[in-house]
Amino acid sequence: MQSEATSPEEYISQLPDERKEPITKLHNLIKDNMPKGLESGMSYGMLAYFVPKSIYPAGYHCKPFPPLPFLNLASQKNFIAFYHMGMYAKKELYNWFVTEYPKHCKYKLDMGKSCVRFKKIEDIPYKLIEELLGKMSVDEWIDIYETSIKK
Repeated sequence: MQSEATSPEEYISQLPDERKEPITKLHNLIKDNMPKGLESGMSYGMLAYFVPKSIYPAGYHCKPFPPLPFLNLASQKNFIAFYHMGMYAKKELYNWFVTEYPKHCKYKLDMGKSCVRFKKIEDIPYKLIEELLGKMSVDEWIDIYETSIKK
């Protein structure tokens, strides 16, 4: 379900009523706690939080035109998706999140490589996500990206 919205505000305004509050809360939490240097906007039909071209001119290796992605947030048909590229690229961060998750949620973790799927919106671990956002800087993400992902 990719959105055609051109801004986070437009994206949120188009959501079903039951999704507006949790997406708004997550969006504000991310904006207030994301690593210094990231910017927010839209990418791939989702809310996006990325390293701007002014900091990393090379952009994303798959498509150099857009800026380097770091976080995404989306309302899908059956869940809210939260993507964190740092967990995909840094095993220690992924392991930390997997270990901490059960301390914050009563439901089983539903996670891919970088995507956490929240099917029970009443049990989104906002505090855990806030803590996760402080665990990787933009400089660390660029370094990991350059040495591990971009080859």
